Amino acid sequence: MGWALLVGLTLALGIACLAMRSRRAEIDRMRRTLRDRDRAAQAEVAEARLQHPVIDLTRCLGCATCVAVCPEDGVLAIAHGQATVVNGARCVGISACERECPVGAITVTLANLEDRRDVPALEADLEAVGSPGLFLAGEVTAHARIKSAIDQGASVGREVARRVAERPHTHPERFDLCIVGAGPAGLACSLEAKRQGLRFVTIDQADGVGGTVATYPRQKLVMTQPVELPLHGLLDRSSYSKEELMALWQDVAAAHALPIEHNTAFSGVERSARGGYRVHTDRHAIDAEHVCLALGRRGLPRKLDVPGESLPKVVYSLLDAQAYTGRRILVVGGGDSAVETAVALAEQPDNRVTLSYRRDAWHRIRSRNEEHLAQAVARGAIDVVLRSRVTEIRADAVELEVDDGDTVETRILANDDVFVMIGGVAPHETLERSGVSFDPTHRTLPPPVVEQGTGLRLALGTGLALALVTLAWTLVHADYYFLELVARPTHDKHDWLRPGRGLGLALGIASVTMIVVNLLYLLRRAPRVPFSFGSLRAWMTSHVATGILAMLCALVHGAMAPGDTPGGHAFWALGILLVTGAIGRYFYAYVPRAANGRELELSEVRHRLRRIVDAWPEGDRTFHRRAQDAVEALVERRRWRATFFGRLVALLGGHRDLRRLVTTLRTAGRAEGIATPQVEATVRLARSAHRTAVMVAHFEDLRALLGSWRYFHRWVAAGMVLLVVVHIVHALVYGSVSLGAGR
Repeated sequence: MGWALLVGLTLALGIACLAMRSRRAEIDRMRRTLRDRDRAAQAEVAEARLQHPVIDLTRCLGCATCVAVCPEDGVLAIAHGQATVVNGARCVGISACERECPVGAITVTLANLEDRRDVPALEADLEAVGSPGLFLAGEVTAHARIKSAIDQGASVGREVARRVAERPHTHPERFDLCIVGAGPAGLACSLEAKRQGLRFVTIDQADGVGGTVATYPRQKLVMTQPVELPLHGLLDRSSYSKEELMALWQDVAAAHALPIEHNTAFSGVERSARGGYRVHTDRHAIDAEHVCLALGRRGLPRKLDVPGESLPKVVYSLLDAQAYTGRRILVVGGGDSAVETAVALAEQPDNRVTLSYRRDAWHRIRSRNEEHLAQAVARGAIDVVLRSRVTEIRADAVELEVDDGDTVETRILANDDVFVMIGGVAPHETLERSGVSFDPTHRTLPPPVVEQGTGLRLALGTGLALALVTLAWTLVHADYYFLELVARPTHDKHDWLRPGRGLGLALGIASVTMIVVNLLYLLRRAPRVPFSFGSLRAWMTSHVATGILAMLCALVHGAMAPGDTPGGHAFWALGILLVTGAIGRYFYAYVPRAANGRELELSEVRHRLRRIVDAWPEGDRTFHRRAQDAVEALVERRRWRATFFGRLVALLGGHRDLRRLVTTLRTAGRAEGIATPQVEATVRLARSAHRTAVMVAHFEDLRALLGSWRYFHRWVAAGMVLLVVVHIVHALVYGSVSLGAGR
């Protein structure tokens, strides 16, 4: 007994220590996540310029599937047991999170469409509003993915073919379709037009196909998704190098003899007096019934507008880094293009590369590029100058203005080449002249992304319907099920309702089958298991449905009389599993949602504190900055450093630290001559921040306690499976299958 007690106590203490250590690690991860999110919000990169993930907290289970499938680190993370957007600017629009979320809690959409004036107003078929027959496709529509561009280009080709088929050719001198641009969208539209038998022509200002992809550096990896390219077939790889993709597109264009006019610059479109459109280029005009603009969004390169920018050494793209060796190079910019250019140039022999960025940190670059940049900086291949801007470019040098926070320093760098990689100016003016509207009032807005709810009503309704069907079945056969067990063998229905034969046996097999299908969901969800048949959302639905059906089939299989046998125990374990699963699926989501809601409140309080700092004269800002730092320190202690019992005391009225802070703020404010309304506004925000931080911490503690349901659910599932196996073995050995019937 003594040995058992000692071993048991040791195991219990060991498990408790491991649990505390795991909990501490989780808290630290969450703290880093929320700090990163707050920094992203301050840097105005919390949302992407184009596609942006929106999370429905009423549905999110915190399964982290979205985080696992996201191709970029730092876009999504788990906070308080639910997914949160940390740095939306890194989102590349692949939408893997939306496709793989098992409960439909994520939507990838364009942000702020009701206000944006950089997104064209289009009909559902990609036709420009107010310009019949004028279509847009690809990146110009604000959808940056290659898959989206190909899908849109093919869709425009099919729509034009449909319209041409409805009307006879009244103007044989016109083309059915003129396609502007030979990038992914323009190429797909050309291939679809070829397949549909349209009379069309494609123009492009470059000397080959590829569009924006053609301007990428050598060997750059291009991310895509499986997509059907007309007349070619499926592109089934997740990534291609630039050279692979360009070679593929060139081969496809040549194989199908696409009528592409290269080195032809587009200058605009106008409605023809005889109907249709006239497309103007630098070589000639083209008349067509329909036009598809697949121009991209970059347009002309954005410039620095500084003295010396017209020198020949200043360029705005990099095609081949190997052409530059032994050079003193400045790269300007803070996006992926700038970082990739700097890294590629730094890999060439004897280059000295400097990267200048106007901000104080990298916010919009992909995680892979950030890692490559850090490696290059660590080995001394790249010198990064943050918070800097170019003020002058000379023949053999560049002048930088560097802000270190307290002073502004001017640096002169010896220089041979300057790469300006700060994006491009979208061709809005050309598009507007051509009849494309960017007025938000002309745009058909998609349905707003709103909370869908947990789906509890639908689940309960489905469960109730299945239970009513089962009840109706048992009532129809009540003459058998209401009998005592000893009297059932003489009943006429016994041979086909008993657990070991007929329908009873079939329902037992069905119950076991549904349990197996139910458990396969765990394999589908596991990121390391190569099992991806069907969508995860469908598997989640089947997980819930098969759980309910398995229990109902087991109940009827056991002839409505589960007993004290392995089968009967498995039935009750299945019932407990259903209840704990419901708690984990629906009710457990409430607490994380409440915690994340409080996080949003806390972020708003911090934002208001920052606005106070920025709004008042410089002399008053010192006081408010100290107050802001003091509030942040108090929040930090209450949220992350205090113990559970310490937070409990704070919640019940122990506001000693807050009272001290309020007293300190008021005293300092009077001493420094700060106006009383300013001081009191800061005090109110300090109280609100403290209260919200304490509530967040307590919701997080409650979430951690409720998290034990998940572990309990898993152990019950393991026990249930073991009991089912024992029951099946027992039935096979003794020639009887009896889930709880006691036979």
